[in-house]
Amino acid sequence: MNIDTLSAPACPPVSAYDVALQNFQNAAAALELSDDVKSLIMYPERVLTVNVPVRMDSGEITRFEGYRVQHNTARGPAKGGIRYHPSVTLDEVKALAMWMTWKCAVVNIPFGGGKGGVVCNPKAMSANELERLTRRYTAGILPLLGPGRDIPAPDVYTNSQTMGWIMDTYSMMKADGYPIPGVVTGKPISVGGSLGRDEATGRGVFHCLQSASGHLRISLKGSKAVVQGFGNAGSVVANLLDSHQSLVIAVNDSRGGVYREDGLDIPKLMLHKERTGSVVGFPGAQPIGDEDLLALKCDYLIPAALENAITRDNAGRVCAKVLAEAANGPVTPEADAILETNGVFVIPDILCNAGGVTVSYFEWCQNEQHLYWDLYEVEKRLERVMQSSFNEVLNYHTDRKVSMRLAANMVGVSRVASSTLARGLYP
Repeated sequence: MNIDTLSAPACPPVSAYDVALQNFQNAAAALELSDDVKSLIMYPERVLTVNVPVRMDSGEITRFEGYRVQHNTARGPAKGGIRYHPSVTLDEVKALAMWMTWKCAVVNIPFGGGKGGVVCNPKAMSANELERLTRRYTAGILPLLGPGRDIPAPDVYTNSQTMGWIMDTYSMMKADGYPIPGVVTGKPISVGGSLGRDEATGRGVFHCLQSASGHLRISLKGSKAVVQGFGNAGSVVANLLDSHQSLVIAVNDSRGGVYREDGLDIPKLMLHKERTGSVVGFPGAQPIGDEDLLALKCDYLIPAALENAITRDNAGRVCAKVLAEAANGPVTPEADAILETNGVFVIPDILCNAGGVTVSYFEWCQNEQHLYWDLYEVEKRLERVMQSSFNEVLNYHTDRKVSMRLAANMVGVSRVASSTLARGLYP
């Protein structure tokens, strides 16, 4: 999932791994899991750190550090993106791998959770340098990879081309060059990628918003939305809302934000960003700061940037009816409590942004079974999965009178615990 990096929050960032562990502990307590089961599914199964030396275009060799974490494979191969970013840490990758475990279980696809990352600044690297970095990183994590073992996908500042390089490197080293498309998802269509994969995360968020609107009796037509982070996921969900006559009144990216009270022209804004590299300076809109954007009165607030965007310092200013987490971990636990007290309906990340991994599963199925699904079939399958998953979480929320976040974590954790016990991994 390619998303924009926004400025750091005012308060010191909470460790993403601490947040992931706390969410797990809350769900495990609500499910009354034994300490033995908790210890089996709480910690990563494998953690790999690799040295990634790369010859730069200047001829100099620069060393980068990369990670690949497999959190849990009780339900199937590890699945999770690879991100290139200067702030990547092992704790962050461990947290994202854990979230992927619960996310796959929430939408009930037979994958476990994995994640990877390389500490680098891709914006300062050429395409050739990124290719050499990717191939060397792939060689480093090769012992973990495979269509039945661990299946990477794009994430922050990686894309379909990155996945093409990973697939090619794996195929050359493991299959004498014969293509093994199922080793990654999010590939170019020409080498086995699935139609609809690029838009899947944003489309999944939109289906969750549709379901939440029905539950809360909010009409999409004429509603107001704010999107924090106008990258891949944010722009797709904004465009879908716009096409359903919702007014997207503000968006931002890493360089700044734009606001228009009677709604932005999203197709034109997307063209503006494509031409200029940012939403800043869009004609007919006024600039808006990050914190002011979060405080706008609206029906839907969609954080689609990095972790910890909404903290105890700014959660009280949120004036949205629905907060849909297109990003991973955008709300800290302290902020979560404030939002719940203020009556904000939160669609948690492990449900809300699961469209990406769902269509990744569809891609993997097509690769492994030599199938082809057209765009209509992919989108209809995604809609069914997202709607049924939302309803399952909503039922936990209403029947057990718990928050939507706790409900989603309970669904995911319970399925992983059941799979673990069914496999006989219990001591």
